[in-house]
Amino acid sequence: MARYTCTFTVAVPLERLQGLLIEVLQSCNFDVIYKTADYLMARESPGQVAFSKLVTAEILIDRTTATASEVRMNVVVKNEELPLQFDNHCRQIFDLIQQAIADNDRWQLLEIVAG
Repeated sequence: MARYTCTFTVAVPLERLQGLLIEVLQSCNFDVIYKTADYLMARESPGQVAFSKLVTAEILIDRTTATASEVRMNVVVKNEELPLQFDNHCRQIFDLIQQAIADNDRWQLLEIVAG
């Protein structure tokens, strides 16, 4: 199973973060399949790759350390594919999501820590 993680800290009001994250995931061809106040799960839309290569993204919003204008979130991107090559489909999608979060102009990226 391929699995990639990253932690982001962004300057954005906590109440706006989840809506903005949904927009980012949708722009990366993902459908949100589950959400709570501090968690999002999204699945890559089928049709482009084999079912076993479809990627799932999970985002945990850290409400315990959030301030009025700064929030930390942990992103996990995974699929059932064995990561036999460094540049596999899951890694490509992880890089796409990571770049989309970093480049979003609706918040300020404060920190990124790749796992």
